[in-house]
Amino acid sequence: MDARQMLEQLCRERGQDYASLSRLIGRNSAYIQQFIRRGTPRRLPEIERRLLARHFGVAEQMLGADANPAPTSGLVPVTLLDLTVSAGPGTVAGSEQPVAQIGFDPAWLNRLTAAGADELNLVQVEGDSMAPTLLPGDDILVDRSDGEARVRDGIYVLRIEDNLMVKRLTLHPVTRRVTVQSDNPAYADWPDLTLTDINLIGRVIWTGRRVA
Repeated sequence: MDARQMLEQLCRERGQDYASLSRLIGRNSAYIQQFIRRGTPRRLPEIERRLLARHFGVAEQMLGADANPAPTSGLVPVTLLDLTVSAGPGTVAGSEQPVAQIGFDPAWLNRLTAAGADELNLVQVEGDSMAPTLLPGDDILVDRSDGEARVRDGIYVLRIEDNLMVKRLTLHPVTRRVTVQSDNPAYADWPDLTLTDINLIGRVIWTGRRVA
């Protein structure tokens, strides 16, 4: 099944109309219909393919991405996972499978972290408890090498029981107990926890978002 057939099937199964889907990716209302019915454009541009894949919760390869994309020359490839972390009460969402590789300039990346590409991942934020710092739909870069051994004040992806979330941690300098905080004051904090109460996945070191 090619990308057009797959997109047509997804629309039919999910009850999506072409015009709404076109507007979702910032195109005119006939864009998706022209792609499916007329073959224009011949191939979905990367940013539109990525938005559609996330919307439907499928791998980009199902919509025409290369099965084994070659790393971008001169750039450090960081894997984007099919994973959503909650900036709310906590959820587990996605298959945790690779969706794409995003290239970062090595000199720029080295200013953020000394971690290798295999210790970095991009995931997406869901919920508003970390607003205005992090908003729903933001992509965050998580350094998995920077966890419990070096914990300090900052924003982390963490797991409490079965709930995967992104929160701000504040560390007491004497007791080494932590408070799990939301930047949005509408959400309550979880004070006076031990590091054994939580499973730190990694530190959030960068975020990117689409400007509407």
